[in-house]
This record gives sequence, C-alpha cells and structure tokens, in this order.
Amino acid sequence: RFRSRYAFRGLSESSYRLETTLMRLGGDFAVLERHLLRNFTKYAHRNMAQGDSVWHWVSVAQHYGLPTRLLDWTYSPLVATHFATANIEKIHFDGAIWAVNYLKLHQMIPCALKNELDSEGANVFTVKMLSEKVASFRELEELNESSFAIFFEPPSMDDRIVNQYALFSVMSTPHGIFDKWLLDHPEIWRKIIIPSELKWEIRDKLDQANITERVLFPGLDGLSKWLKRHYSPR
Repeated sequence: RFRSRYAFRGLSESSYRLETTLMRLGGDFAVLERHLLRNFTKYAHRNMAQGDSVWHWVSVAQHYGLPTRLLDWTYSPLVATHFATANIEKIHFDGAIWAVNYLKLHQMIPCALKNELDSEGANVFTVKMLSEKVASFRELEELNESSFAIFFEPPSMDDRIVNQYALFSVMSTPHGIFDKWLLDHPEIWRKIIIPSELKWEIRDKLDQANITERVLFPGLDGLSKWLKRHYSPR
C-alpha cells in the first residue's frame, strides 16, 4: 500500500514556531492550564457529556478555541496546504508545512504507551486508549524523565474534525516546544517551505480541488470565509 505515515501542519508564515495556544497565552501558563480546563469542564458539561476523561475534555476545549497544550495536525497534506495559504493577508510571506512521521515518533515514547499501541495494532492513539493508560497530565509527565510527544485522534464530535482529517499532538510537559524537541530527532520530520510567489497559484488549485473553507468548516461561517477569500482581489 502507499499510505503516508506523516502528520502535517500548515502555517501561513514559515517563521512561526510549533508553539501551543497555551504558551501564547503568556504569564505562568503551566499553572493556568489546570484552571482553564477545570472551569471549561465545569461550565461546558451539560453540552458535551459524551466522555469524562482529561483527553476528551482537552480535545473539546482545543476544538472550541480554549488555550491548551495541544497542536492541530492533519493526515492530509492538501488540508495542511490549505491552512498554509488560506490567509491572504499573509500571501506575501513564505508559508510552511511541517511533516512528522508519527510511526517513528511513537517508537521513542515510554514503554507503557508503546505497548498500548502494539496491543491494539494501532499507529496513533485514540482518546479511549490514552484514557486507559494516563488519567492526567501529571501522570503523562511522570512516565518519563525526559520530555516526549505523542499523536492522538480526537473524537469525531462534528463534521469539521472529520473533514479536516484531524489529529492532535501533545508534549508530556506544557513547557515543551515541539519544533525544539524535533531538532534532536531530525530523522522523523521535514519542513516544506512554500515560497510566497507560489501561494496564489497553489491557493487557486486547492480551490479547484475543493479544498476550501466551505468543505473544511461546514456551515454558514465556513461558506462566508470561502466566498470572502475567493472573491478578494489579488
């Protein structure tokens, strides 16, 4: 078979780091993390009661815009290219697509987690698999003395998750910057630069291939975003 084992993340500027929204919150964000998630869980519970693990709730929180230690990725290189080229205000900046081999990455995780993947015959964790092995972020950090990263698939809570072919990465510590960690493992990743002068051409070809906001963000907001960008003058 010809299946890629890479997760992809598109960025509108090649200089952007693989920093989480929690880091960008600033201040003592590692301490704020548990307060953010605790209160999100408390107030959102009546609307999202399908699961009660930290992995379920952090997935929901990330999806709805709460600052978390998760990073959004996709199995689709075309979807990643969309996110690298969709912001036409950044059209004059080089974009980038990060590609990380999750199969090789998961060869370096603690044995307790690796054994769970092997027993399931899986390459990427699900929320259920993680919940059975790790009950909290503290337990995740205590699995290994040095920091590590894992990929897991969020629950298919709506069409956006499904259409974007989404998955998340998480570092074992909230202070872990993924691209800094990757520098010590050059064999598992690539960074593909999209020159600014090619962005319009790539963008138009993605639209022709139906890789648009209308598809990736089903609903009137996605439709409006697509039409606004599609009809904006160059």
